[in-house]
Amino acid sequence: MSFIHIPSPIGRIEIVSDGAAVTRLSIERDGRLPHDGQEPSSDAVLEQAARELEEYFRGERMDFEVPVSLAGTPFQRAVWERIIEIPAGTAVTYGRIGVDTGVGSVGRAIGGAVGANPIPIIVPCHRVLASDGRITGYSGGEGIATKAWLLDHEGVPHR
Repeated sequence: MSFIHIPSPIGRIEIVSDGAAVTRLSIERDGRLPHDGQEPSSDAVLEQAARELEEYFRGERMDFEVPVSLAGTPFQRAVWERIIEIPAGTAVTYGRIGVDTGVGSVGRAIGGAVGANPIPIIVPCHRVLASDGRITGYSGGEGIATKAWLLDHEGVPHR
């Protein structure tokens, strides 16, 4: 495992790689990241991820090409693969993801899978909203404020 920390407008970001793909991304919460105090070490995947994230925050990129490895249950992986397909500048509802993944309207289960996304921003779970356009939560960074910043950055209307 390798990891690096990079600065961003929403706080420091930690990116973790297995050498072949990004496996985790954490946004600073209360001034802390999971591997604070440990010595970072980079690899080619992390350098690509850092470059793409810097382009994203400068408004030069909205979609990512860096490979990701999503470890989770089959249900979670199906939800995350659907989230990857959400175009920049748009949002979908939790219900739509349920329909698209074939599980129907199991909102709590979809919300749980969205919230367990191990690679936020790159796997853009911030683009998932309630049916009325509300932000109902966000597990990354400082929560709803972080999600609102990301949506505003992409020009996605929300409440």
